Amino acid sequence: MHVPTGILPAIRKMKDFDKALETGYPTIVILETRLAQIKSLVAHTKKSNKNILIHFDLIQGLKSDDYGMEYVLREIKPDGILSTRANVIRMAKKHGLLAIQRVFLLDSLALEQNLKQIENAKPDCIEVLPGLIPTMIQSINEQTKLPVIAGGLIKTSDQVRQALEAGAVGVSTSNTDLW
Repeated sequence: MHVPTGILPAIRKMKDFDKALETGYPTIVILETRLAQIKSLVAHTKKSNKNILIHFDLIQGLKSDDYGMEYVLREIKPDGILSTRANVIRMAKKHGLLAIQRVFLLDSLALEQNLKQIENAKPDCIEVLPGLIPTMIQSINEQTKLPVIAGGLIKTSDQVRQALEAGAVGVSTSNTDLW
């Protein structure tokens, strides 16, 4: 799977799942779910001819280790993984899944630590949160030479435009009005 671009409908509440499938966007993101639900969500998404990315860290009941990744690969079969954890990103890449490193930019120390983790994990793409900081989107993109997805706290179409103009390839949002 290629790095997704444009709006990425991100599902936080299951009531938004069907709405995301009805959009014209080719890729959706599952942010929060339970282990018992994820397999059927992925299968239903693929039946709708859409790509699906799952936030590995937010699957309740799944441990972020080699065995958890083995289960995801064999049983769930998503198109890609989002995670804040370098070990999960490395495992996803090792097994041919799109690997998106999620980073939270809280301050300059967090930025420095995240850049080191990105260098170590070598993700396919980076999701920067909050996505409201166009100068940081541009800076991360220039420093890592990796595609950047903006996410978190994006509430208006103007903020989507600003993120894309700053160099983000996509915007991940659970705000259904922006889908």
